[in-house]
Amino acid sequence: LFHFSQVSAWGGYVFIINLIPLHVFVLLLMQRYSRRVYIAYSTFYIVGLILSMQIPFVGFQPIRTSEHMAAAGVFALLQAYAFLQYLRDRLTKQEFQTLFFLGVSLAAGIVFLSVIYLTYTGYIAPWSGRFYSLWDTGYAKIHIPIIASVSEHQPTTWVSFFFDLHILVCTFPAGLWFCIKNINDERVFVALYAISAVYFAGVMVRLMLTLTPVVCMLSAIAFSNVFERYLGDDMKRENPPIEDSSDEDDKRNPGNLYDKAGKVRKHVSEQEKTEEGLGPNIKNIVTMLMLMLLMMFAVHCTWVTSNAYSSPSVVLASYNHDGTRNILDDFREAYYWLRQNTDEHARVMSWWDYGYQIAGMANRTTLVDNNTWNNSHIALVGKAMSSNESAAYEIMRSLDVDYVLIIFGGVIGYSGDDINKFLWMVRIAEGEHPKDIRESDYFTPQGEFRVDKAGSPTLLNCLMYKMSYYRFGEMQLDFRTPPGFDRTRNAEIGNKDIKFKHLEEAFTSEHWLVRIYKVKQLDNRETLDHKLRVTNIVPKQKYLSKKTSKRKRGYIKNKLILKKGKRPNRKTV
Repeated sequence: LFHFSQVSAWGGYVFIINLIPLHVFVLLLMQRYSRRVYIAYSTFYIVGLILSMQIPFVGFQPIRTSEHMAAAGVFALLQAYAFLQYLRDRLTKQEFQTLFFLGVSLAAGIVFLSVIYLTYTGYIAPWSGRFYSLWDTGYAKIHIPIIASVSEHQPTTWVSFFFDLHILVCTFPAGLWFCIKNINDERVFVALYAISAVYFAGVMVRLMLTLTPVVCMLSAIAFSNVFERYLGDDMKRENPPIEDSSDEDDKRNPGNLYDKAGKVRKHVSEQEKTEEGLGPNIKNIVTMLMLMLLMMFAVHCTWVTSNAYSSPSVVLASYNHDGTRNILDDFREAYYWLRQNTDEHARVMSWWDYGYQIAGMANRTTLVDNNTWNNSHIALVGKAMSSNESAAYEIMRSLDVDYVLIIFGGVIGYSGDDINKFLWMVRIAEGEHPKDIRESDYFTPQGEFRVDKAGSPTLLNCLMYKMSYYRFGEMQLDFRTPPGFDRTRNAEIGNKDIKFKHLEEAFTSEHWLVRIYKVKQLDNRETLDHKLRVTNIVPKQKYLSKKTSKRKRGYIKNKLILKKGKRPNRKTV
């Protein structure tokens, strides 16, 4: 049931479904096979397999993907091992050894060849790029840049380890040593979990989630042993009470004591050895030091929880020199504007980082979101952002885009904006469209990525650059910097005369953090450029006026002459 809840909640269940078979396999190598291991793993695998296949998103992946084949292989190996153990009582020692090595080798070979054959024929999906990126940290950057572009997939720094684990970084190895010192079946699992989780947490930042539970458990073991040592009674430690095992199996086979926690057999030299008592001063000093470390750890955890892991990513905060806090509410403001001022069926194009936020807070359809499995669609959006306005307009028209949303931090110095993510857009687009997009075109001849006048012409005319810096060249942030000075890149932008033909600015938040552009619709008829009319009629020779500077009165050719008649005489009769 726990495995079913993990499958339905998180894709990281693959770590669990591979860790448990690894534990069983190591137990077989250590010759610690028992009936409870066989019953527990067989029940877990069969019931867990059936329940996990009920999740619609998972479906038949547990039997058709390479990530799950280790669990199936160990299940088959365990059945073969159990069958050989059944034949052990019915064969001689020599016959059993021959049959054992032959059977185990044959079973392992059949499972291995079957997986290869089914993978080659297409019945089983091969290892995914995400799997390869766990073992080769440079694989994703070369072959699948969408994985390498996620900040959570970057290698973990030492600062992150100390920030998240604090003093547990030092106590965790001590607890692991105590666990291995008194080994049993359960502690084998804890040791395997700790070793594998440490490796994967060093590969990706997000896998710190898998490390923290075992770190807490092993650190608790370390503190418990220290307190038991320095807070216990010396007289009880010198004369421990004799414990009688009430388990009939333990009385029959004393070797089983080695498999139970707390019943580890000690050597004769250890039993006869008496421990010297520690002085009360040493006990008090060590106890106070341990308590101070625990108090510091509690204070650190409270601070980290309240400041680092409880702040929503939608609302940003900054602090002034006097300690006062400024709230930057641009994200929520922009999403509210989208919700209130756009059609409910409008499609918004943005980078995939903001897909879930737009869908959840603005209730608008997005082209790509944080589900990064569709690499080709994300690459098409990256191509639109990396192309010039005319080429991007053709892509947006084909995708029925109504609005384009970008994040720009040049005004307030926000380093997580789309210009800083732009090279990942180029790399992802180049992976799907290598003929149209080339990463080298966006660098200077010296190999620099610059947004000033020395920047690449391809960069200065791409859609993302123009949408980010539109009207920014008119803004002077302070008297010490020129107009159009980008505080994030610490440079004056190179293209200040930005004009749009197919887009128009629809919304810009208070701190210019979120900018939304509306995609113009096609005109009913194509606009024609104004040109002089050209005809084939040969013009006649123009009449040259005889008017000169001396003769200022005008002259009209063929002017009608009015002749005055004589007035008749009227005589009275």
